[in-house]
Amino acid sequence: MEAIPVSIPANADAAGAPPRHPQDVALEAVFADVRRTRMAGLDFLNDRLHVEAIGFRDWNGTRVGALVTPWSIVIMILPGTAADAVPRLATGRSQAWAFPSGEYEFYGHEEGSLGHYQQCSLFSPVLEFDSQDAAREAANAALGALFTAPAPPAPPPPRTVSRRGLLLGG
Repeated sequence: MEAIPVSIPANADAAGAPPRHPQDVALEAVFADVRRTRMAGLDFLNDRLHVEAIGFRDWNGTRVGALVTPWSIVIMILPGTAADAVPRLATGRSQAWAFPSGEYEFYGHEEGSLGHYQQCSLFSPVLEFDSQDAAREAANAALGALFTAPAPPAPPPPRTVSRRGLLLGG
């Protein structure tokens, strides 16, 4: 039987998964470097976790997703198609962002070649996670909740009126 050549995009993984967004790949590279350098040897790192960009999507001119690291899980807002959609905030300054599920405070940060971004911490540290899969599941659940509008309140039950109430106006 003759092998059939298969073309896999250059940025696809070995299993042929779809190509990843270049910004996700760059984000992981920057924070993997932070892990190897500035975070090396710190006792609050969870060595069962590695740096992974999760669920990033285009949203209102930005890119929103989660970042899992051995020290935290955060929701990040990165500049996207609209360069000015993510204001540059000084580290520690915050801005409220309105999502379908509500309003949340995000804090300004700057990281080398990545540039400026804003983040909202979900877990820090992340010692309670026993695997990358568990951390990924928590990040995906948070993103799902972030982009899900709350259900409208149930209508009140119909008012029942007794004959007496109907005659007496009650």
